[in-house]
Amino acid sequence: MTITDTTSATTSDLGAKANRHLWGHFARHGEGITPPIITRGEGVYIFDDKGKRYIDGLSGLFVVQVGHGRKELAEAAAKQAETLSFFPLWSYATPPAIELAERVAGYAPGDLNRVFFTTGGGEAVESAWKLAKQYFKLTGKPGKHKVVSRSIAYHGTPQGALAITGIPAFKAPFEPLTPGGFRAPNTNFYRAPAEYAHDEKAFGRYCADRIAEAIEFEGPDTVAAVFLEPVQNAGGCFPPPPGYFERVREICDRYDVLLVSDEVICAYGRIGSMFACNDFGYVPDIITSAKGLTSGYSPLGAMVASDRLFEPFDDGKTVFGHGYTFGGHPVSSAVALANLDIFEREKINDHVKELAPAFRATLEKLYDLPIVGDVRGEGFFYGIELVKDKATKETFNDEESERLLRGFLTPALWDAGLYCRADDRGDPVIQLAPPLISGQAEFDAIYEILHRVLSEAGNLL
Repeated sequence: MTITDTTSATTSDLGAKANRHLWGHFARHGEGITPPIITRGEGVYIFDDKGKRYIDGLSGLFVVQVGHGRKELAEAAAKQAETLSFFPLWSYATPPAIELAERVAGYAPGDLNRVFFTTGGGEAVESAWKLAKQYFKLTGKPGKHKVVSRSIAYHGTPQGALAITGIPAFKAPFEPLTPGGFRAPNTNFYRAPAEYAHDEKAFGRYCADRIAEAIEFEGPDTVAAVFLEPVQNAGGCFPPPPGYFERVREICDRYDVLLVSDEVICAYGRIGSMFACNDFGYVPDIITSAKGLTSGYSPLGAMVASDRLFEPFDDGKTVFGHGYTFGGHPVSSAVALANLDIFEREKINDHVKELAPAFRATLEKLYDLPIVGDVRGEGFFYGIELVKDKATKETFNDEESERLLRGFLTPALWDAGLYCRADDRGDPVIQLAPPLISGQAEFDAIYEILHRVLSEAGNLL
């Protein structure tokens, strides 16, 4: 019996097995909690073990760019597995990894021509920090090891990536962390200081200058890199103000600090280009990516570094002593190549750029609800901030947020047929990132569900 043929008895059995043996990621357990069981996907929809259909309003986890159920991608995996199922990149190479490295480098700006494969985003971030440290040791600046990132920013769960993450509650259970992570303000214009509340460009300059301040405070001879997402995810989609990245690039160049564009979420069409740094007009020294590279059909991540950073390793003897067994896995690489073929053949990036204004306009109709304080984002990546008082921007306390998000909104949105994220790593938000094949019909369906459920939430306050 296949999973799609489950009877109610088998469904019940799966739930019992999950409760007994499956340890969910970032999940609560016990007290009768049984996770929803997702059995298949088709286009922009997912289906549970009871056959109910949901709009995938989060692309799985910012991953399934070209939609669910693409036979072409499954077939690419099977074909490669028949030829070469696995071989490591530890001093060896495989044709799919070589071809994919060339392809990815071709999308990157400037001289970012060196691709180091991982199996996911956190590993790509970890790789970037380690590269930054070793690069400066090899070039005569061994004291440069620290990293500046932004408040509330999420960069992954490995010990190094977690030190770069700016969410204290995520870090506390695992301290002491890898030393060297320091914070600067994020670009949440909705919560900007009063003196910048009506000047987005000045606010961006203020935020960028705080990065310079942090580098000066720690000492430029100790800071290796600045890690920034093009659009910050945690906290609810903070776009960069005009001129922000131009100023950050100037600051990094002045202090000889590497600029890392963490595009684990934003790359591969989420904002409208293969790499979102191209959308915002800056050239970083390193790009980290994962998720949409394969549209989730197989695990894969990539760190893309500049020729300048590779140069000290290009002497026939120096080794970057870092790697992963499954990094650049031949099956995953073959899937990624097929996924990028779909991007180009179906003009996925053009589709996002053309429809992004319609997605924004549809979501902005939610402003008629008292509970909706801000709608922000870029491309197919949006956050809706929820407030107690629209006039004062008063937010919810921890107990109220728990009751609103997990007690009501998460189950209510799911029951209404929408999978998205109710998140309070910063102020309470609803996050949306539908598959990049979505159109106005999906935007309208998402809006209708959100409007109905958020109206009910407002009545409960």
